Amino acid sequence: MSSDNDTVHAPPAHLAARFYKSSSYRRKSSATSSRRNSLSSHHSSRSSRSAHGGPYSTHIAQHLRRASIIETRKARLADRAAHAEQVRLRAAMAKAAPRNSTTSEERALAAQQAREKFLAQVAASCAEEVKRAKRVAEDTKEKKAAEHLKLKEDMLERLAEAERRRSLLQQSQRRPRTSTLPSVEEKKFVPKTWKPRNDTEAARAIQRAWRNTKRRRVVTEFLELGLTLDNIQKTSFEDVSGLLSQDNVLESTSRLLGLYGLQGDAADSTSENAAVRTFLSTFLVLGHPAQVLSKEGEQEKDLLEKARNLLLVFDPLLTSFSTPSTAQLESLSEAYASFQTAFTAWKGHDSSVLLDTMLAQFVELDAIWQSVKNDKDGHVADDYREGIQHNQTLLLVRLKRLAGTDRAMKMIKEAIRKSRKAKGKKKPAGDVRPRAASLPSADATAPSLTPIEASVSDTAAETLARRRAAPLLPDNRTIMHELAINKEYRIDTKPKTDMRENVIREVSETMRQGLESDFGDIFVIAMAETIREKLLGLVVPGKSLHTLVSESLDTAMIADQVKMGAFSYQQFFSFMNSLLPKICAPVRDAEVKALAEDETDDPIERLARLNYVIDLLSIDHANFSLQMNAPLLIREATGYEQRWFANTYGSETLVKTSQWWIRAKKKTEEEMARRSNGSTSTPSSRMTPDKIYMQGLVDLAIGVGEVQEADLPETLELDGVRLKRMRTDVLRMVVISAILLTAKNLMRRDVRSQWKEQAQRMWDLPFHDAAAFIGAIESRYALPPTTKTQLSGTIERILLDGRNRQVTHAVVKVLLHKITTHVYNRLSASSADERVKGASTASQVLSSGGLPEFVVHIGALVDEVQKVAETDREAHGKWYDRIIAAVNRDEASGV
Repeated sequence: MSSDNDTVHAPPAHLAARFYKSSSYRRKSSATSSRRNSLSSHHSSRSSRSAHGGPYSTHIAQHLRRASIIETRKARLADRAAHAEQVRLRAAMAKAAPRNSTTSEERALAAQQAREKFLAQVAASCAEEVKRAKRVAEDTKEKKAAEHLKLKEDMLERLAEAERRRSLLQQSQRRPRTSTLPSVEEKKFVPKTWKPRNDTEAARAIQRAWRNTKRRRVVTEFLELGLTLDNIQKTSFEDVSGLLSQDNVLESTSRLLGLYGLQGDAADSTSENAAVRTFLSTFLVLGHPAQVLSKEGEQEKDLLEKARNLLLVFDPLLTSFSTPSTAQLESLSEAYASFQTAFTAWKGHDSSVLLDTMLAQFVELDAIWQSVKNDKDGHVADDYREGIQHNQTLLLVRLKRLAGTDRAMKMIKEAIRKSRKAKGKKKPAGDVRPRAASLPSADATAPSLTPIEASVSDTAAETLARRRAAPLLPDNRTIMHELAINKEYRIDTKPKTDMRENVIREVSETMRQGLESDFGDIFVIAMAETIREKLLGLVVPGKSLHTLVSESLDTAMIADQVKMGAFSYQQFFSFMNSLLPKICAPVRDAEVKALAEDETDDPIERLARLNYVIDLLSIDHANFSLQMNAPLLIREATGYEQRWFANTYGSETLVKTSQWWIRAKKKTEEEMARRSNGSTSTPSSRMTPDKIYMQGLVDLAIGVGEVQEADLPETLELDGVRLKRMRTDVLRMVVISAILLTAKNLMRRDVRSQWKEQAQRMWDLPFHDAAAFIGAIESRYALPPTTKTQLSGTIERILLDGRNRQVTHAVVKVLLHKITTHVYNRLSASSADERVKGASTASQVLSSGGLPEFVVHIGALVDEVQKVAETDREAHGKWYDRIIAAVNRDEASGV
């Protein structure tokens, strides 16, 4: 029995499986976290074995558990495989099925239509609300006006009734005319005397009488000033301005406003003076609207309407000396608050435009002073100093009065800083000094900048003729001329390298054709010779780099290698990749590195890129030479031009220059006759050679058409490209200004306001894209549909003039005439005072003329034309004297 009791029998398999966890339970795979590898697991296992009687039952349980886990995993993997197969089948079906984009497009179109319909409903509801609000406002306004009129009529009726009763009372009290001794004793009329019942009532009566007397005195004092709308309109604007600024007028108005409670904070004298001047502005605005208001916009119309309403409420209070009612005071306060709000808004907008104009004038004067302050020999600085300081002082006082001292000084400093920064010297992005260049001595002469022409075979020379037809560097005459106009002149890299790249590409194609026809040896030798001569021009003779280049790129050695077929392009390019970093400037390291990393298999293409980089190095070397020798070249520029001109033309008659002078003289005479109009001639209206010259130069520089070669004088042939660029800029300015001016007028904006952001965006737009110009305006201002349609038609007509380089639109004509007149007046000024005055008023004149966005551009244009004129007359003065004498002689002889 004991043995039977001690024996532990294993349960059946289906029961043993229930004592263990489900096979779906997933354990962690980590050995450290798994319970199977822990000590407690081993202890539990041994305890289980001992409890169930031996290893046999344990083996069966583990086997069943393992089989259950395997079956579960198999089922899970089968489910995954079935799901993957379903996904694959759906993807294949979707891929094989034809795509139907019609449904998505229809949905997008339906959504767009629904959105547009919703926006239209919102716009319609908003428009309806606006109309309803306007209608309510108009009804309220009419109701108030009717109430005011009714109160005025009631007051007049009461006054008339009181006057009638007073006259009847006086007639009833007068004794009738009878005999001296009346037969019957008449009864005397004894007026009834009012007596106060106590001291409080007596004090109230005295106070009432004192307030009435004070009110009567204040009103009478204001009426004696004669400030009525009829009197203001009959008086000149200057007299009215002087009258309203008098102390007695300000004091009387201040007491009157205090009587009706319109002074605001009585303790603040600034607020009190502002209230007085604001109230007096109603008479000035209504009496002389043309002088006060710069334009007739919505804001100005609203200001006039509010001023009329204020006087309409204020006038009845002056006709009666009695205490106004509470309703009258509320109406007056409401009308005054409305006018004050409208006046403050109008004044703020107008003052901001005025501040911008005066700041531009101040900056222009500073720019003039910066350009002439270093001129000590010609005493130009002494002539300008007094006029500039006087005008800047006047502008500073006005700016402080408008914006306050601190704000005005801050605005002036910021504007001057930006102007000087914009006009300052443009520093290069990196070190532009070539590594192989040496600093010249002080007495060194200017090196020749003309490229050296190689001596190669006739076939190679014919092939490279295109390269010499478009030289890499300008000739010496052009460089001397540009330095005389601009002391900081440097050869521009981009247009020259672009042109050279196109020419090199053509030469490369010619070389490729020559190689294919077995004549490529000549081209290889010629190209190597050209590269050798360019590199020798970049290094200092006698130095190691010069020796290395001359020996490694020896023409005879390369010719022998080409004949024997031993010339290696790879070795040639490896040598150039190691040489160029030693020659180039640090700023060209990126281009040289890109050339070295280029592994193109086509040697012709690599030669083209090599030539491109060497051309950049040549321009850098030439610019460095200009920087080092600029003072010497500038001193010799005038003499160089005179010698070149004398050697080229000698004593020949300058036909084109003579014809240009005759045309300019004729136009100047017509302009002088038109301006004089029969009046007495003054020194400033007399025709002088300077005015004739400036008239001819302005006609060449300011215009919209192309400068014809026949119209360009021989003396200005070096400025042909510059004059064409000026005309292109002027065309851009008048087209953009005409568009912006039209938009401002249609949107009822001040024409003096500066839309610089829109003008800058339009500057680079092509003239055939009208939608882009409208988009530039809509980027900041919302255009109603009617305004947009009207503006689009105007822009199309203006851009048509721009594409055809002609002037047919009325606005474009006016703007072009304004620019021409302004530039001519500033260039033909005969004294320093006239020049300073023209510069100081340039911003105001151009802003009021519809060109506020291009004040700086036109100022720079005037400066450039002035510099061209000075350089031209200094170099060709004696030839102009001959032409003037010849023209005068022909006119005297009647030819």
